[in-house]
Amino acid sequence: MDRFTTRVLSAPMAAERVSDGDDAWHSARSDKRDNAAGAQDQVYRVWADDPATFSTHKVTALHHNFHEHPLFQVAELAQLAKELVPFGQCRFVRPGISHASSFAHDSRHPDGRGIDEVFQRIEEPGSWVALYNVEVIPRYAKLLANVIDTMRPYVEREQPGIFNVNGFAFISAPPSVTPFHIDRENNFWLQLHGRKTMNVWEHTDRDVVSADAVEDFIVSHSLRKVRFKEEFRARSHQFETQPGDAIYFPSTSPHMTSSDRSWTQPGDGLSISIGVTFYTSTTRKTARVHQFNRLLRKAGMSPAFPGKSPTVDAFKAPVGGMVGMARSSLSRAIAPLRRIKRAVKAPPGSF
Repeated sequence: MDRFTTRVLSAPMAAERVSDGDDAWHSARSDKRDNAAGAQDQVYRVWADDPATFSTHKVTALHHNFHEHPLFQVAELAQLAKELVPFGQCRFVRPGISHASSFAHDSRHPDGRGIDEVFQRIEEPGSWVALYNVEVIPRYAKLLANVIDTMRPYVEREQPGIFNVNGFAFISAPPSVTPFHIDRENNFWLQLHGRKTMNVWEHTDRDVVSADAVEDFIVSHSLRKVRFKEEFRARSHQFETQPGDAIYFPSTSPHMTSSDRSWTQPGDGLSISIGVTFYTSTTRKTARVHQFNRLLRKAGMSPAFPGKSPTVDAFKAPVGGMVGMARSSLSRAIAPLRRIKRAVKAPPGSF
């Protein structure tokens, strides 16, 4: 895929049918089963146009047919949101955010709405809700595993040892944005309903996100130095997505989304996407190198970014792993002495 170009992703090919297809939806609410009777014979998958060239180290346009899955329909996602409320995993953003805003979100709606009202009014312009860590609900954990399994052979030929598969669904009524940010995990991003513009930058682009900014995020979960500037836009891969389009991007690839009202109509005004994220032995090793680099940076040095020298990384990683575990243990030990409650668990994938 050429950089600095706008891509309109193609519509997905017709779904294949087999006799023993996916059964992940069987644990969904019984009153939906009759409406989904034909779905049990359908194979749901993510695929690349040329699997031989797929790489976990570069941004790649993909296709999928999970938008047809019963558990990804609006009514089922509304039910999922109700089940996530006790976990505090329905997240909201304040009105008027932009791509340059900090990616701050809260478990309380800015207007105090309950989750039922949120979905009753979900097509009102500017509505936005994110469903975090949907894998805590068993039927969705199984569904996310299905997404990963369709691409597992191509992932693990470069990055073996997939672990911690998580799901983050974003439901919004345009105009809406998701601010510029980075994630620790590798990401299969699927557009499920409506349309959305996705901008993704290469994870190696240090002009967009500096080495110390990535390091801060991996080690301390801080996005303070990760900020969008308009001049960055031309450096991104821009995708105009619709249901059936998917994008893979590696850990720490900067990204952001937006959706306008040009395609909306009454009864069809929602843009829904899901990020299916995961760690591997490679992301864990990289995080350990960042832990070691943090020590060097605090000593006034400018350490090489992970991946620049495999030989040096092979030395840094085990030491960084011990540093990460030591930091986590110290954080837990001093937690009772803190006046302000702070997270004491090391960020996922840090060591």
